[in-house]
Amino acid sequence: MASSVNPTVRRRRLGQELRRLRELKGMTAEEVAERLLVSQSKISRLENGRRSISQRDVRDLCGVYEVEDHRIVDSLMQMAKDSRQQGWWHSFGDIPYSVYIGLETDAASLRVYDPQVVPGLLQTRPYAEALIAGALPETASADIDKRVQVRLRRQERISAPENPLRLWTVLDEAALRRVVGNRSLMRDQLEHLVEQSQLPHVTVQVIPFDMGAHPGLNGQYAILEFPDAADSSVVYIEGVTSDLYLEKANDVQKYSVMYEHLRAQALNVEQSRQFIADIAKEYAR
Repeated sequence: MASSVNPTVRRRRLGQELRRLRELKGMTAEEVAERLLVSQSKISRLENGRRSISQRDVRDLCGVYEVEDHRIVDSLMQMAKDSRQQGWWHSFGDIPYSVYIGLETDAASLRVYDPQVVPGLLQTRPYAEALIAGALPETASADIDKRVQVRLRRQERISAPENPLRLWTVLDEAALRRVVGNRSLMRDQLEHLVEQSQLPHVTVQVIPFDMGAHPGLNGQYAILEFPDAADSSVVYIEGVTSDLYLEKANDVQKYSVMYEHLRAQALNVEQSRQFIADIAKEYAR
């Protein structure tokens, strides 16, 4: 059974604390790696939360940093133990974007821009099935079904009765015009999008084609923010073979400013809802 402890977030917090201790000691990651006879990349992965960390790793690092307060060491050791537990998504086996799912599961708000497709959290099952099958043509049907199940499980953050995810989505008109599956499927998907946009914690805006050039032409990205002030915001950019996670304050700020420009150039909420509804009617013809 999956634990209620989010291992991704635990690893991230632990990594941030270990980085802080290293910097207080005035050491570089390379110097720490030399002391412990490990690679510098291992130290970097431990600090950025992309790798599971053992209690032995924590003990060794605390030794290098000369942490004498046993309460701090015990706290870090417990975080390491928690970080090795499994989240709900592990029950589905190997998921390529499991790090992102862990972050999304614990996020308080999510801002998404997508120029090509309806975001996963707002997809219907038939749309998700057709989209994944089309995007990954060599994927076995069982793996497609697994990805769909994970996507639907993620959507529970939207329908949660308490503390639902605050979702803000900006879509390019192309995402509405691209026929995924068939026209009937697209009509149902857009009607679902209109329905979801009426939830108080979900905002959907559209940038129509006639808006011309805009800051989102470089591609899809998402900005995750967390309820705990100790957890810095993350910009997530999905890739084909690997994903990019940006956590530096300057990077997050640049993407946040770009998102504000997108929201300002998009149709407002009511206009966007009507725009989507009108296209859904076109699919019904």
